[in-house]
Amino acid sequence: MKTRKKVLASLLISILTISMLAGCGSKNEEGGSKNEGSGNGEKKVTLRMIESLTSPKRTALIQAMVTKFEEANPNIKVEFISPPFDQADNKIRTMLASNEQIDVLEARDLNVAEFVNNGYLEPLNTYADKWSDYATISAVSKSVGSVGDKLYFIPNGLYQRQMFYRADWLKEAGLNPPTTWDELYEVSKKLTDPAQNRFGFSFRGGAGSTGTTDAMILAFNGDKVNLEDSMFTKDGATIYSTPEAKAAMELYLKLYKEGSPPDSINWGFQEQVQAFTSGVTGILLQDPDVIQSLQEKMTEGTWATAPLVTGPTGKALFAAGGAGWGIGAKSEYKEEAWKLIEFLSSPEANTSFSKDYGLIPIHASATEDEFFKTGPYKTLIDMTNKPDTFVNFKPAFQYPGNAQWGQVAMESGQSLLLGNTNVDETLKKWDQYWADEKSKLNK
Repeated sequence: MKTRKKVLASLLISILTISMLAGCGSKNEEGGSKNEGSGNGEKKVTLRMIESLTSPKRTALIQAMVTKFEEANPNIKVEFISPPFDQADNKIRTMLASNEQIDVLEARDLNVAEFVNNGYLEPLNTYADKWSDYATISAVSKSVGSVGDKLYFIPNGLYQRQMFYRADWLKEAGLNPPTTWDELYEVSKKLTDPAQNRFGFSFRGGAGSTGTTDAMILAFNGDKVNLEDSMFTKDGATIYSTPEAKAAMELYLKLYKEGSPPDSINWGFQEQVQAFTSGVTGILLQDPDVIQSLQEKMTEGTWATAPLVTGPTGKALFAAGGAGWGIGAKSEYKEEAWKLIEFLSSPEANTSFSKDYGLIPIHASATEDEFFKTGPYKTLIDMTNKPDTFVNFKPAFQYPGNAQWGQVAMESGQSLLLGNTNVDETLKKWDQYWADEKSKLNK
C-alpha cells in the first residue's frame, strides 16, 4: 500500500512539474523574448540595428526597406534605432562601449578604424565571399568599408564632392564657373555684396570644415601626395608641412574674409546648404545627397553643377566617402545580421535607395542607369572619366585619430579665422597631430 502511494505521489509530482514547465513556456512566448519559437520549428530573433547619418527622409527610406526584409523573413524582427544626427555617433560609441547588444550598426569611413581597434566590428570577408552580388560592388566601395585587408562594412552609397553654382548669378555678372581654387576665390569675391546679403562662397567653418581645408591643401600639394597614405607626401612628411600647404591656407583665409558670410565661421552642413538654396551664397562644394534638396527648393535653371576646382598643378584630389552596415562583434545573431545587410545591399535595393536619397550606388552596374548619366549626376561621371585630373586618394581610415581629426581641425581653424593664431602656428599644430598619429601606428 505504501509503495502504491509512493508511485502515485511520484506521478503527481511529475504531472505538476510538466504543467509548470508548460506554463513557463507560455509566458516566454507572450513576453516576446529575443529568441522565441516561431511556431514552425524555426528560431525567431530580434536584431537591434542603429543608423548614424540620420535625417527624416533617410530614416523613412531605410525603415521601408527593413519592413520589406521583415515581410520576406518572418522569423526575424528588426528593432531600428535612429538617434538625432548630432548625437548618433556618440550614441553608437556609448552603446558599444557598454556592451549593449547591437547586431547591425552604421559605421563610417571616419570612424571605422576606431571601431575596429576597439574590437566593436566583426570582419565580413567570410560572409562577402559567399555573396554572389559582391562581385559587382565597385572597388572604391570595397575600399571605403575596409581596414587593411579586412572588410568591416558594406557602404549604403558613396559620397563624392562636386561644385554647385548659381548659374543665373554668374551669367548676370558675365563670369564663367571657376575651374581652379584661385578662380573660385576671384569669382566669389566678385559675387559678394554684403549690402544685399549676397556672398560668393558657401563657406563651412564649423563641423566638417576639413572638407575645405584638406581639399585645398591636397590640391595644392598635387603630385607630392602619397595617394595610399594621404595625410603624408611621398617623401614621408605630412601634407601640412609643405610650402604648398601654406599657400593653400593663405588663400583659404582670403576666401573667408573677402568672399564668404562672416557668420559662416560656425556653419556646418545644414547652414551651408541652406545659404545656397535661399540665395545668400553662389557657390557650394558638396556631395550629391544635396541634389534633391536643390531640386525641391530652387527654380530649375538657376543652378548647375561643375567638376571640382583644381590646384596649381592642375589636379583635384578627392575621395569617395561613405557609411554602411557592419555587424557588431558581440552580436549573438551574426548570420541573421548578415542576411539583413545582404538584403539592404542588393543591386536592386541599393540602386533604389541611391536614387531616392541622392547617392552614388555601390554596384558598378548601376552607374549605367540613365538616371546617373544625365542631369546633375553627369558631372560625377565626367570626373571619373578624367582620372589624371581628378585623382582619387585613400583617406586616413587606418589611423584611429582620424575620427577626432575633424574636431581638432575645426577648433584650430576657427582660431585662425578669428585672428587668434596665424597660418604657420595652425599648420604646425596639424603637422604635429599627424606626425604623432604615424608614430603611434608604427609602434
